[in-house]
Amino acid sequence: MSDYRIGIVTMPIFKAGVIPLANLITIICSLSKNIFLLTGDEGYNFFREDRRLKTFNISHSTSTFFIKRIFNYLSFQLKMSLLIFKTRKQIDIFIFFMGGEMLILPIFTAHIFRKKVLLMFSSSSIKIHSSQNDPLVCVLKIFQLISCTFADKLIVYADYIIKDYSLERWIGKIVIAREHYIDFDSFKIKKDYLSRECIIGYIGRFSEEKGILNLLHAVSEVVIKKPDIKFLFIGDGALRHTIEQYIVDNNLSDTIILPGWVSHDLLADYLNKMKLLVIPSDTEGLPNVMLEAMACGTPVLATPVGGIPTIIKDGKNGFILENNSPYCITLNIIKRLDDEKTVNVTGNAYQLIRNEFQFEKSVEKFKIIFDVVA
Repeated sequence: MSDYRIGIVTMPIFKAGVIPLANLITIICSLSKNIFLLTGDEGYNFFREDRRLKTFNISHSTSTFFIKRIFNYLSFQLKMSLLIFKTRKQIDIFIFFMGGEMLILPIFTAHIFRKKVLLMFSSSSIKIHSSQNDPLVCVLKIFQLISCTFADKLIVYADYIIKDYSLERWIGKIVIAREHYIDFDSFKIKKDYLSRECIIGYIGRFSEEKGILNLLHAVSEVVIKKPDIKFLFIGDGALRHTIEQYIVDNNLSDTIILPGWVSHDLLADYLNKMKLLVIPSDTEGLPNVMLEAMACGTPVLATPVGGIPTIIKDGKNGFILENNSPYCITLNIIKRLDDEKTVNVTGNAYQLIRNEFQFEKSVEKFKIIFDVVA
């Protein structure tokens, strides 16, 4: 165990961000006894009683009003910067994670006090806000430019992400590492693929960038060809009411099941019910649920964004969507369900995850990074 003093900084996170953050914390805890977490919302609520680290809560108010939104955002950054100033004598290395590329004032504060700054991309804030037609996207691009400039290292999940997130100019400071690892005692094959019912799954946030509305619109067409099929949409988010209304308007109440947000402890059981997990996102980092599905023997159909193409090889250990249009999703779901070779794909996927996503491999990557920057 090293004597590095590590601070992990995030934007306030939702439930979907708890598992990636928990994975990173567990990895860092295996390397250091001095860990601090600066976060908000579910991040704080989930970890505030965790004795492995000292957790600080930073509140952030949202608003639909343009000026109020900017004011709230700057207020949050100032509060986070003040907290970094107060903890500067206790922390040597700051890892900015989950929206961290937007935290220019906290990153600058850490930088001027000569702390090592690691900027870790879990996703692309620019791509997420672009998919939502956010008028502040241009400002966010400037934020990312400044953040990357002041960071000592940029951590991405895979080489493919460098181009996908437009990070080429910082190639000299980019390193590859990921907080992903699989608990193979929990995520394993519990039900043989051929004995599963015809259930198609989606697990994640109900938000624009996740492509869930395109999947929703594909359901009606799939049902025409596969009338006995069921869809399981697990999650929650801003689009929940829109989804519920669409289900009612299109008489899909018997086809689409909405169990809400499911505890991570129960997720493996749901994955073992599915014939196919669909990830139709416009942008991603490296989805934990994709890896967990593969560990459970559930084939994945996904768009080639973020780190997904570095894991899924089309037709070998998963399936790639040419695009995430409803038409393309419909064709691919039907094709994969009718393909007898799909069962072979599940075996290849399982072996890949068992070989590549062990806890020890993730720990070693971060140890190397800390040794380099310290």
